[in-house]
Amino acid sequence: MIVVMKDNASKNDIEKVVKRIEELGYKTHISRGTEITLIGIIGELNREELIDSLGAYPGIERLVPIQEPYKLAGKSFNDSRSRIKIGEDVVIGGKEVVMMAGPCAVESEQQIINTARAVKKAGAKILRGGAFKPRTSPYSFQGLHEKGLKYLKKAAEETGLKVITEVMDPRDVELVARYADIFQIGARNMQNFFLLKEVGKTDKPVMLKRGMNATYKEFLMAAEYIMSEGNHDVILCERGIRTFETYTRNTLDLVSVPVLNKLSHLPVVIDPSHGTGQWDLVGPAARGAVAIGADGLIIEVHPEPINALSDGQQSLKFDKFEELVDDLKKIARAIGRDL
Repeated sequence: MIVVMKDNASKNDIEKVVKRIEELGYKTHISRGTEITLIGIIGELNREELIDSLGAYPGIERLVPIQEPYKLAGKSFNDSRSRIKIGEDVVIGGKEVVMMAGPCAVESEQQIINTARAVKKAGAKILRGGAFKPRTSPYSFQGLHEKGLKYLKKAAEETGLKVITEVMDPRDVELVARYADIFQIGARNMQNFFLLKEVGKTDKPVMLKRGMNATYKEFLMAAEYIMSEGNHDVILCERGIRTFETYTRNTLDLVSVPVLNKLSHLPVVIDPSHGTGQWDLVGPAARGAVAIGADGLIIEVHPEPINALSDGQQSLKFDKFEELVDDLKKIARAIGRDL
């Protein structure tokens, strides 16, 4: 439910309403517009109790029930597009299509520094790289852990790029936060509710990847877990879903961009690397993603994909990534965006 305050409601009026809602056991989120203030009520709602308790408060214009189960992630609460600021100069959800690029896994200091230099030169704003790697086989390379995080940080400091990396365990959130600018929640952890709550308690932006079998509703409810803990800087990432098709690694659901834009105010990023699983399909998928309105792309790039310890088959070489970014700039300009 949303409490719509009158345009002349005082600060004291708003504080009294918030206090009463919290006395009833609910959480609140305040959204201040240019003319009116909205107070979101979060929790399992007793509508009659709320109406009885708030009906006589001065300053309240009306109470509006929200039908969607994703109260904070949905359009009902915020009809304008959210813009997630990363540092001082990167905004996801604005006019610019933001490029995130780097290897699937951080393998060495020189590998990640060389990659950071190359993707920065091509136009990327954010460096991706996995220090903790969730793999299907327990015998596959699992990442360099904190050493990998240190290498990422060093590469970022040298190039000025921001860092996005995956956190897999609630116990590692504090550690990863020391090195990363954005938490990535992988597809396998989309419904790891303890992890979602833990990153929700931080002030770091979170990129949430869609689970391989998740519906849009389940995806947005996972975002709701993060936002309900107070962190509203959530970026949605479509990385392909599992279908009966086996030719590609996943089935990349590009229509998720307009659908999620219709259902939610959160920015949407596309991962064409995991979405296709094949380096030669990454370019066409990325071009389609920009054309359909994605707010960003996260692409795997490696200096020597054939020798990569993880996902080399879907990684672009430096020159291929640079060529792709040049193509994407043309598409972005054609639809009135920057890249």
